Amino acid sequence: MVSSRRLSTSRSEVPVAALSRLPDGFAWGVATSAFQIEGAATEGGRGPSVWDAFTDTPGKIRDGHTARTACDHYHRYPEDVALMRDLGIDVYRFSISWPRVQPTGSGPANEAGLDFYDRLVDALLDAGVAPMATLFHWDLPQALEDNDAGAPGGWLDRDTAHRFAEYARLAADRLGDRVRHWITLNEPFEHMALGYALGQHAPGRTLLLDALPAAHHQLLGHGLATAALRAAGAPHVMLTNSYTPAVPFSGNESDLAAADAYDALHRGVFTDPVLLGRYPDLSAFGLGDTAEDPSALPFVRDGDLEAVAQPLDGLGVNYYNPTRLAAPSPETVFPFDIAEFDHAPTTDFGWPVIPSGLTQTLVDLTRDYGDALPPLWVTENGCSYDVAPGPDGAVDDRQRIDYLDAHVRAVADAVDQGADVRGYLVWSLLDNFEWAEGFHQRFGLVHVDGETRDRTPKASYHWYRSLIAAQA
Repeated sequence: MVSSRRLSTSRSEVPVAALSRLPDGFAWGVATSAFQIEGAATEGGRGPSVWDAFTDTPGKIRDGHTARTACDHYHRYPEDVALMRDLGIDVYRFSISWPRVQPTGSGPANEAGLDFYDRLVDALLDAGVAPMATLFHWDLPQALEDNDAGAPGGWLDRDTAHRFAEYARLAADRLGDRVRHWITLNEPFEHMALGYALGQHAPGRTLLLDALPAAHHQLLGHGLATAALRAAGAPHVMLTNSYTPAVPFSGNESDLAAADAYDALHRGVFTDPVLLGRYPDLSAFGLGDTAEDPSALPFVRDGDLEAVAQPLDGLGVNYYNPTRLAAPSPETVFPFDIAEFDHAPTTDFGWPVIPSGLTQTLVDLTRDYGDALPPLWVTENGCSYDVAPGPDGAVDDRQRIDYLDAHVRAVADAVDQGADVRGYLVWSLLDNFEWAEGFHQRFGLVHVDGETRDRTPKASYHWYRSLIAAQA
């Protein structure tokens, strides 16, 4: 368990500047994902995921880091739940490891895997924290990638959507009596773009625009899983997308067109079918007006869009920064180039710090989708700053406090402008395995020692606790 020294009240008294009160019932929380924190890669009957295979491939992960142990949350979850209880959060967003529940992505449930989530959910409820379970946070069972039929596997295979719905029902049948909040997918754009188009994430494919079937099959899986969750009695189902305002480099027509094209791909492809029942116009990508003619996308079958457009109880918004777009250079295969922002401060990841982009994201969604938009949740927002413990053991990450403070105020600004936002979750509770960056990027409110895995709450943890208490 966490020692009383680390949770001393003297460090918890972190000043919080006045903030207008958010609506009654507004939920405060933190978020993590299974592959990034659990470890125990071969324990309890867990099967390999595409990320296990990817991290075992030389040159894919910075400095050869692996997540075999990660933060050892699988064994140390009581300590982490104690941290959450002390923090005073309302909700904890975690992900269920599909290969821990179904080692090969199909067939009966692995009872030992579900037993772990039983224990975690019960501990959270005992601590007064509502569990919010994400079913897919990128760790696809490797067996689904290794298609026995020889055809492209993973989310390129339509059958994966049906396997996902079966897995969703297994999870809901076991946990649905205690888990109220469910999220089907996390950031399907990033999984498609980085995993299937550009090869920077698992499964490491470099298909460029031929990765679009992975987008559609994820969305189909979302729709089928939503129906399965409803059938199991789930009262609150969401999809979580990443959102980034598409900012043109200039007012030139070519830069404006580049921003529109990027917005159609990033926001439109993963939101329009869910909320509006149609794909956006992707003619900028040479695919025809897919909004008017879904047959321009050969992987879309009759009935798919109806299955995708299941009514939702919320839409998760993951926000980190806007994206600046310029007209494409001659060697660019996409109808845009990504440009840097001038004079914006950056995190240790090199991401620009622009809190107003979160306000814009929430307000734009509210305006553009109108009555079709369910309530919004900020399901991820955070920053990477690497601050080591000082001589007294304290971790004084003031930059993270400034970042989070500005973004919480950005949420309040969006609420003042009419956005229906129900909660804000910090990414992340713990310093964790940050995908291709290994352990080099530290997003946590809690410092995790790379050798001992000991936890030390940072100054930002105590600041967040004070903020939550002030809003109670």
